[in-house]
Amino acid sequence: MATASMWIVEEVTSGLRSRKLLRRAITAGFVVVWLSQSGVAFAQSQAGSPGTQVATVHVDATPGHAINSFDPDSALGSSIDVLSRYDINKVYTPHIVQESLSAGWGPITYRNNTELRMAAWHWTENGTWSDAAHRSGYFTGSTELKQPTRYIFAYALPHRGFATSGDRPIQGPNLSYWKSNPYLTSKFTGESDALHPQWVVVDLRAEKTVNAMRIAWASPYATTYQVEYWVGTGALDFDGGPKGEWKVFPSGLLKNAQGGTVTLKLSDRPVSTRYLRVLMTASSNTCDEHGSGDVRNCVGYAIQEIAAGTTDASGAFVEVPKNEGERRTTYCVSSIDPWHSEEDVDDGGGYQHSGFDIFFTSGLTNNLPAMIPVTMLYGTPDDAAAQIAYIEKRGYSIGYIEMGEEPDGKHAMPEDYAALYLQWATAIHKVDPKLKLGGPIFEGVNEDIRVWPDAQGRTSWMGRFVDYLKAHGRLSDLAFVSFEHYPFEPCDITWKTLYREPQLMKHILQVWRDDGVPKDVPLMVTENHLAAALSGPMTTIFAALWLADNVGSFFEGGGAAFYHSPIQPQGVQETCLGWASWSNFVSDERYEIKGYTSPYYAAHMINLEWVQHRSGLHIMFPSSTDIKDSDGNVLVTSYVVQRPDGNWSLMLVNRDETSPHSVRVVFENSKSKGNAMFSGPVTFVTFGSEQYVWINDGPNSHPDPDNPPVATTIVANPQSVFTLPKASVSVLRGKVPSLKD
Repeated sequence: MATASMWIVEEVTSGLRSRKLLRRAITAGFVVVWLSQSGVAFAQSQAGSPGTQVATVHVDATPGHAINSFDPDSALGSSIDVLSRYDINKVYTPHIVQESLSAGWGPITYRNNTELRMAAWHWTENGTWSDAAHRSGYFTGSTELKQPTRYIFAYALPHRGFATSGDRPIQGPNLSYWKSNPYLTSKFTGESDALHPQWVVVDLRAEKTVNAMRIAWASPYATTYQVEYWVGTGALDFDGGPKGEWKVFPSGLLKNAQGGTVTLKLSDRPVSTRYLRVLMTASSNTCDEHGSGDVRNCVGYAIQEIAAGTTDASGAFVEVPKNEGERRTTYCVSSIDPWHSEEDVDDGGGYQHSGFDIFFTSGLTNNLPAMIPVTMLYGTPDDAAAQIAYIEKRGYSIGYIEMGEEPDGKHAMPEDYAALYLQWATAIHKVDPKLKLGGPIFEGVNEDIRVWPDAQGRTSWMGRFVDYLKAHGRLSDLAFVSFEHYPFEPCDITWKTLYREPQLMKHILQVWRDDGVPKDVPLMVTENHLAAALSGPMTTIFAALWLADNVGSFFEGGGAAFYHSPIQPQGVQETCLGWASWSNFVSDERYEIKGYTSPYYAAHMINLEWVQHRSGLHIMFPSSTDIKDSDGNVLVTSYVVQRPDGNWSLMLVNRDETSPHSVRVVFENSKSKGNAMFSGPVTFVTFGSEQYVWINDGPNSHPDPDNPPVATTIVANPQSVFTLPKASVSVLRGKVPSLKD
């Protein structure tokens, strides 16, 4: 078993320094044989133990049967998200950058949490306002190479008004009225405003009796609009799909309207509903309070206030009453005008983004092209183009550009997002026509996103978005489709939840294809974790097994690029299922790393054992096992690639929480009818519940043991049996002789 670079160590149960040394030794290429009181902790034998059932891993190595190919340097990455100013100062230091990159992820994607929170962002504070005299309006960043940027600030949107749109908007001091996005009007789309109707949905939060509405219009106001009520459930549930339909009130259609404050009696008999919608299709095109100096002030629709209610016997309007304990009425809107002013900045220190200069020069990009966002839902095409021009002027390398952030979470209609997308694409491609643009950056969903039907009865968000680009001859502007993957409800995770992941991932990839995304448009997961909210299993061994399945099934399903989140250390917090961290690391408030979480070691297994970065294209082939429990759940999953170095690399996930499993590996060629096995030196690496246990101890929660993967080299032959420890991820890597007749 001796090799030229073997390091034999005794069992280590404590001491971060020792664990770091072991981890770095494995990363450097040493073969580590891990000795415990009972002997070598890897499991391999020339034959199964007496009475042990040996299963078979089938690898379809038939030439022409490859199912995917990818280069880890563009296909396996991590992400950076919103940070406080203090966090930015700590994260972008050589030590933390080095530790962050040590998990092995390649490229990085920059997440735009500012747009997620319904705010404008200034990627630079150098620039010009459309209303220079009042330091307000629409901001365009400067491409001049001045002092490097360290922080990016968020700006609240005064014209958000009463809108919430399903997210947690950044609060500002100057909320005025709601106004729709001017870039969705004919002045900018070149299409009739009726093709991009704007709307406000009033959510009463419970069924109420309604037959009247009071609307205080601002300018510009709607000259043609209709007031509707929802019959059914889930009017705003785009993830599950709205179940019902909008119906116009008998007196709800208004034409040649004059604005001002109006009280509308919508029907003689009240209806019971939770949701009402004001749908606007023609504008007065009168100017808002900012005047006629900018056409963007004079298009779209603006409303000061909306109230739903009934009319009493005298005809007076009575607003719907609220019962004690009922949640307040909320307002979801189709879009928001990105107008803001200098004083709307949120620069308190707790909510910033990393400046592009510190982001690109810190080393966190791993010397690889980075995926970056442009703000689109609450920005301008000129500012987005200026951002890209600045980055390229600095010489920073851009891999991909994501357009906007989670439009489905804002309840934006696909045609509206598409209309903005084309305007932004035109502006950015004037700067650099070679840049690869994509989106829509969906929230993590397991099923198709369904919206209210259009005139043709189509409800698929993605389908309608793709159709819009096709109809405008601009599908070529969609270089990739991106979405987030948060598959589970944070408080409902059990061990058996683990079994669902491969099917969930492959299903959602197929959904986007079925919606019409062309086969030559790559699919990318650009943000990823177990759940959208922190959950205890994110730091147990569960997360390591899930991540291996997540990555493997993504590429099996035809995915192109996968980004796990986030890259930087974070502390632990209490969740509904115990204490946990989002991160690869457990750190204190000073960013001192106290331990490594299971996703860190899973990333090591994926990036440093299964695949080989900086080497080129990996070819993936089908593989399977027949190891199931009594309920038919597959207990051992398998993912195999042929690496550029000629090695076959097989990642096996033993999802059995209590038992090891022994396997033989057979490489099959259906054309030649020949089989082959690993032969000669085979690297066998395992990480699982024997190396890592999460201790749930409140704020002091930590892993113990917190040990790196166990690696050894064996000499394989056709009779070799490999034993996969319980709850583990293993990688087998070696040569397979040519399959012969």
